[in-house]
Amino acid sequence: MTRRSLIAAACVAPAFAQQQIGPPVHVKGPKVFLDYDQVELDAAYDQSVYAPNQRQVGQRLSSNSDLVRARLGAPLRKAFGPTEIEKLDIYRTNRAKAPIHVHVHGGAWRGGSARGYGYPAEMFVAAGAHYVAPDFVAAQNAGGSLMAMEDQVRRAIAWVYQNAVSFGGDPRRLYLSGDSSGAHLAGAALLTDWQMEFGLPLDIIKGALLVSGMYDLKGPRLSSRSSYVKFDDATEDALSPQRHIDKIRTPLVVAYASLDTPEFQRQSREFEAAVRTAGKPVELIRGDGYNHFEFIETLANPYGHLGRAALAQMGLAHA
Repeated sequence: MTRRSLIAAACVAPAFAQQQIGPPVHVKGPKVFLDYDQVELDAAYDQSVYAPNQRQVGQRLSSNSDLVRARLGAPLRKAFGPTEIEKLDIYRTNRAKAPIHVHVHGGAWRGGSARGYGYPAEMFVAAGAHYVAPDFVAAQNAGGSLMAMEDQVRRAIAWVYQNAVSFGGDPRRLYLSGDSSGAHLAGAALLTDWQMEFGLPLDIIKGALLVSGMYDLKGPRLSSRSSYVKFDDATEDALSPQRHIDKIRTPLVVAYASLDTPEFQRQSREFEAAVRTAGKPVELIRGDGYNHFEFIETLANPYGHLGRAALAQMGLAHA
């Protein structure tokens, strides 16, 4: 190592050493949820507190999504509802009557987009599956209503099932995933009575992969997320999948990262345990050494934790 590189390393090292992981040092206040005080609970539902490279990873995912579109071409952009945001991107494979994978993006219920989640498409297309990424309203544009967001997610899934044949898909092989707040919305979609609400078969979703999500809304309701989400008792109950496991008819893979915030880890473990205790098919995956934003990148890798799991659900797993 040269003298110049030693000096450069010495200058860079303190910047990394100063990065705070977890809640700020503070005098612990009264408990507001489990063993958390308000500062700790707010941090436990703020991924950036535990993943200081959030911006870097976000830029990488955006760039990779652009590269995928450059190689595959622009996706089909279809409307599934009457408002401008209610559209979805369909990346098509050449295989006839191919399975379909729908991914519900994360973003703390207030960010994210179908365009920004194009990066996994190439893996699915190459494996012989269609990849669909829907857009849906953000909480702040829906008066803080998670019910409005969930309604759009459910209608997007129903549209994909009803229109699968039009883009070469097999409606009998529809699979779902979601990450972070998208995993919450996808998990809540599994509670849907598709027959009563849409006139469709009850089992339209054949498998679901839920990544670093929230499955009971009591904790988020007590956190700083309530500053932009209008929680009430009805929303908390209706959109807490862990309280309605009897309605889940879909084999699940529940995944989380070892460097997720404490609450996202706890929620994932407890949800998987509750589903397993109910005697329903479920698998738990822990991604060691990944933070919240790094882990979802493995959905684009057929040999990564999430890519392998998604392909295995569809019977397309790599050796």
